[in-house]
Amino acid sequence: MTVHHTAQLNGVKQHYVVAGSGPAVLLLHGWPQTWHEWRHVIDALAGDFTVVAPDLRGFGYSGKPASGYDAETYAADLAALLEHLDLHDVTVVGHDWGAVFGYVLAAAHPERVSALGIVEMALPGLGMMEQAMAPVADGNFLWHMGFQSVPDLPELLIAGKERPYLRWFFEHFAYDPSAITEADLDEYVAAITQTGALRAGLAVYQEFFRSAEQVKARSATPLDIPVRAYGGEACLGGLTLATAQAVAPAAEGGVIERCGHWAAEERPDFVSDLVRDLAKG
Repeated sequence: MTVHHTAQLNGVKQHYVVAGSGPAVLLLHGWPQTWHEWRHVIDALAGDFTVVAPDLRGFGYSGKPASGYDAETYAADLAALLEHLDLHDVTVVGHDWGAVFGYVLAAAHPERVSALGIVEMALPGLGMMEQAMAPVADGNFLWHMGFQSVPDLPELLIAGKERPYLRWFFEHFAYDPSAITEADLDEYVAAITQTGALRAGLAVYQEFFRSAEQVKARSATPLDIPVRAYGGEACLGGLTLATAQAVAPAAEGGVIERCGHWAAEERPDFVSDLVRDLAKG
């Protein structure tokens, strides 16, 4: 059974869910999602693991303060959550921006993180993500990374159109668009239309360059824990592993077949197996 909790940690209200018992697993969502993206993976893992899935600062039912949307602050939020729950030797798996924050958490707090999974994200600050932002035909590039980093204007243009805007991402970057149902879209639209949520989510992109510098600085000390990195065949593909190997040269992984960006929902079987593999050490 998934149980909801809320705690005031690192100066922000953190909402998180916990399910199961056993070795600890921390699942970190991306934009524009919440803990909800992990629902299928949680169901698959809860029989063998203690699974923790927070709403990150600015998302879901967590607080939406005016600042703190850079990678180091998110890592501090997550370290405070692990301390609050007295969890050590945690297998951390992040998707999208959650993977960036998970990486910085692992780099900053090696005493807490035993293994890291990076799913469908190219780490910023290493040059490869930045190349993927360069324009190509038919919108098949990461145009939103730049657009959403502009102060004020994206919120003005997206407000009132959140549903079709999110639908475009869930359809365009998917291999199987049916993996995100209308009910799931309802969930994500409800989350992003909460007071302050659109502003807060866009703040992650406005801090892109600061987070990129933080990742670059951390990459000077390679991770020496097990790292697995996978991109979906219909989205980032091998780019995810390439950027992971820039911060953890021994990282393994590759491409998830029949999968786009939304791996935890398109291929929860694969992601669940990835967690199990990492947790085995």
